[in-house]
Formats: sequence, structure tokens, C-alpha cells
Amino acid sequence: MLGADQVWPLHAAATGRFMLEDDAAPPEKAVVTAVERPVLLGYAPDRPNGRAMLVLGGGGYVALMAGREGVQVARWLNQLGYYAFLLIHRFPNAQSGPSAPLDDAHAAMALARASGHAEQGLGVVGLSSGGHLAACLVADYPAAWGKAAPQRPDLLVIGYAPISTNAKGRTVVADKPPLPPVEKQALYDVLQPDAQLLPDPPPTFIVYAGNDPVVPVENAHRLHAALRAVGGSAELHIFADAPHGFALDTAEMPVSVWPMLCEAWLRQVGLL
Repeated sequence: MLGADQVWPLHAAATGRFMLEDDAAPPEKAVVTAVERPVLLGYAPDRPNGRAMLVLGGGGYVALMAGREGVQVARWLNQLGYYAFLLIHRFPNAQSGPSAPLDDAHAAMALARASGHAEQGLGVVGLSSGGHLAACLVADYPAAWGKAAPQRPDLLVIGYAPISTNAKGRTVVADKPPLPPVEKQALYDVLQPDAQLLPDPPPTFIVYAGNDPVVPVENAHRLHAALRAVGGSAELHIFADAPHGFALDTAEMPVSVWPMLCEAWLRQVGLL
């Protein structure tokens, strides 16, 4: 399944089920278009360092860039010694409800902690909407959705994520209409991580494009300021010119160095 070494359904009584845009595409290019039952995919390093990372790809909560922002990221992390968990989560829609992605991320964190692959620590790498989801893991769980067991990561790596500018009243785009489906807009309205961060968040690495046409760079500044305000340590990198969704495959642009900067940061904070 997408070249994974191990597969864990998030619900013990059911196997994971999801649909791909192109069944013939290689794992590095896979795009998930529908998720009936969430699943956690495991990618093992050749030389494990005792730590693991949960990878949350983007796709605007209506798809998952499971290849470019999932499998490719997992294999980069493997080279650094991390065991990588890739989450194929449900989307917020009429069937799953607005809380489904975060509920799946909580379940994935608990499963990863219990797997034996994260004995020295468990971090989260989230890109685009996956970065919003990653930030939600260190924010207060919405009371309207009930209660959730805390699943605090030991570190965060967040790239070009729509932290709060999709939320009602907080967009920086004039006259921006609500995002379909209604459950997706409800997710962004209820979960605004920069306004709901819990105290003492983990060390965080943030990377954005200054001219991102999809996710305004204001999201980076909001997240960075919010983390510092509640006692967190955050490193922020903004590249002047890069496309949205730059991930790991913009070799011809300055933004291509961000994985090396991230690796240096991981060493500096003692988590590599």
C-alpha cells in the first residue's frame, strides 16, 4: 500500500480503505481522492535513531497529496533515521463531519506512540492543510466536539499551512466566500490554532513562501507570533519566491534548501 513497510488501520475492526486518483501512479506521485476508513502507513529507515515522525500531507481537506507531501517526505525523514508514519485521514464532509481529520490525527499519534518506533520521541511534519492539522494537535480541542485525550508532539515542522485565514472573520482576502463543503469551512472556523494554542508548545520549524498565491504568508506570521506568546520556541523561514506546495521537488529554486535548514534545526534542538 503506497510502498509502505507496515500498515495499521486506525480502527481495529476494519481495514483502511481509500481511493486514488490514478491507481497506476507510483507511490511518490499518489493522490488520494476519497477515504472511507483511515489508515496509518509506516516507512522504516535503514539506520533508526529511535525517533519517529507523523507525516500529514496537504490537499485542502478534499484530497491528500499522499505522494509529493507524504511518501516523498517520509523517505526524506528515513534518510535522517526517523521512522515515518503517513496518515491517510478522512476528509471533513457530510459523512465524516468536521472533526474527522483531527480525530484521525489523534488516533494516529496514539498508535505511533504505542508502536515501539517512537521510544525517543515523536514529531509531526505537516504541509499545507496538513500543516493546519499539525498545528491543531497543539491547540485546545473544541469543546463543542466533546473531549479528546492530549496527543502533544515533541516537535512540529509546518510548511505553507492555512493556519487561520480560511476562518470566518480572519481571512486576508477581500470578500472570500465560504469553502465547500460546509464541514470543511466549519473545521477552519472552529479550529484556529494560532488563537487556541495550549501553553508550552513544542519546538517548531516553520517554512513559507512570501508570494504564495494560495496561502497568504500572514499565516506564517500569525503562527510564529502565537507560538512565542505562549512560551514556545519557533524558527521561521520565508522564501521570497516559491510556488504553493513546493514540498521537496523545487530543485531549481532557493526554497529547495529548506530540508537542509530543517535538518540543521533538528540537530540544534537535540531531536535528531
